[in-house]
Amino acid sequence: MSMIAQECGLQPRHFVHTLGDAHIYLNHVEGVKLQLQREPLPLPKLVLAAKPTLEIKFEDVALENYQHHAFIKFPVAV
Repeated sequence: MSMIAQECGLQPRHFVHTLGDAHIYLNHVEGVKLQLQREPLPLPKLVLAAKPTLEIKFEDVALENYQHHAFIKFPVAV
């Protein structure tokens, strides 16, 4: 979204999506409860080189000030 906005001279705003067939298995309940207790962390900043979209390479993209919570194990439901 940010790359397209940059190409068009616009500012990215909102990403709206719908989940289909989303579900929680019994062996995921404890992990989900822990996830829901967590406070969101500050958003990182996406930095893109000022290039046309089709010229952007991996090294032209940076994610600054990314923070994350500790890992939560969600076992594969079989």
